[in-house]
Amino acid sequence: MSISRLSIGAVASAHGVRGQFKVKPFTAMPRDIASYGPVWVGDRQLTLVIRGMTANGLVIVAADGISSREAAEALRGNELLVDRTALPDVGEDEVYHADLIGLAAVTADGEMIGAVTGLHDFGAGELIEIRPPKGPTVMLPFEGDYITNIDFDGGRIVLNPPDGFLETDERADKG
Repeated sequence: MSISRLSIGAVASAHGVRGQFKVKPFTAMPRDIASYGPVWVGDRQLTLVIRGMTANGLVIVAADGISSREAAEALRGNELLVDRTALPDVGEDEVYHADLIGLAAVTADGEMIGAVTGLHDFGAGELIEIRPPKGPTVMLPFEGDYITNIDFDGGRIVLNPPDGFLETDERADKG
């Protein structure tokens, strides 16, 4: 699966009155959000210039054409996308998260867990979010022995969930 544009951050809020704005970076190094060339915000292309960092890891940026607080505030909540060709190739043990979304998640013995809907890192390590055929989404650790194989050609990821993870509690179904 190959997506033509990938998200490298999201606009968090305006910063000041001259059109600068704060970005929550999704890159390994926060300042890299300006390293891959122009970004796309909807159908608009912007060239970012780093102006600083906040204490909580947001990047303060400026962009041509964004010259007022109102213009910056209008970007709030939008993802910053870059053309996939501007990004480096992934290493042998690396993947772009966007390429995992939509893959079928199965166990090593072929049991269907569901479909990958997201990847998250809340500070204690990455989690993969799976939507099972019925019921709410579940999250599994996305590291080490929990990942058996990622098969892009086959459209699936083989996971090794912790013991008892896939067992259902019939009492919860009756509640």
